[in-house]
Amino acid sequence: MNILFSLRIGRRESDNKATNRPAKKEDQIVAHVVISEFMDEDAVDWLRGKHQVTYDPTLVDNPVKLREVCAEAEGLIVRNRTQVDRALIEAAPKMRAIGRLGVGLDNIDTAFAKMRDVAVFPATGGNVVSVAEYVITAILVLRRSAWMGSENVLSGHWPRQQMIGLEVSGATLGLIGFGAIAQATAERAAALGMKVMAFDPFLPADASAWAMAERHATIDSLLPLADAVSLHVPLTDETRGLFDKARLEQMKPGAILVNTARGHIVDEDALADVLVAGHLGGAAMDVFAAEPLPEGSPLAKAPNLIATPHIAGVTVESNTRISWITVRNIDDCLAA
Repeated sequence: MNILFSLRIGRRESDNKATNRPAKKEDQIVAHVVISEFMDEDAVDWLRGKHQVTYDPTLVDNPVKLREVCAEAEGLIVRNRTQVDRALIEAAPKMRAIGRLGVGLDNIDTAFAKMRDVAVFPATGGNVVSVAEYVITAILVLRRSAWMGSENVLSGHWPRQQMIGLEVSGATLGLIGFGAIAQATAERAAALGMKVMAFDPFLPADASAWAMAERHATIDSLLPLADAVSLHVPLTDETRGLFDKARLEQMKPGAILVNTARGHIVDEDALADVLVAGHLGGAAMDVFAAEPLPEGSPLAKAPNLIATPHIAGVTVESNTRISWITVRNIDDCLAA
């Protein structure tokens, strides 16, 4: 299964080895680009045709080596694990462009990059479908309950009544943040017969997107009404710890929480407590305060929890999209 998945997302066994093949001898070769995490190999090869490329997905786990490799680099491509901090940017005095294979930028010191005239390019729009489908799938699985008891069934038990669950049709979805991904989620939820509500103080009240969702002026007015809540906000000083114990307890009893945004937005200790107490019907967490989770995480024994390794935005298709968006962004910038 792991081999099949690796092949499908376009990775080769050589992904775990450094590659620094010489670029084609063409006039277009103008810069050295470092790639520190996995991406679509066809996109990497296309970029090699224009620039000198060092593609080494092991660099993400070796910041000292990454700084050394970037000493002469003019471009850098990362996912969410590579910490593009001040030290890394300072170690790359020729750096002109950073491409992010995704949309979150909290692993990049964007303020310092701006000071150094380094352009930062998120792969905007590349993973909208994959994240929206993840959210809807998680809500379906957690509300229905039928898929959460496989171990009992396979061990000879027949817990039909405990696994009956709930439909999503007629249920209410609350979205915290109403940008492109949340709007795509709303469209899919509505197609399943769900009522959609959303909170987003940055989206103008007269925006056309509000036609598909009931607008709420506060989170507090939305939470008691939603059967499922999905988070779609960046990590900022205002959103850090946004879903603490008090806010989680504001949620409708039996509701589902889905977090594909950033881990620090949800208090993991408090989430474990409300799941153990049975206040929430379940949760799906794709992001965590520390990734991978440390030993002894409070979530380890929480019931009705789906935990995934920051994969909501990564499918075969989205990996291809964001890879091509990113290499073209980098090439355009370096060729200017």
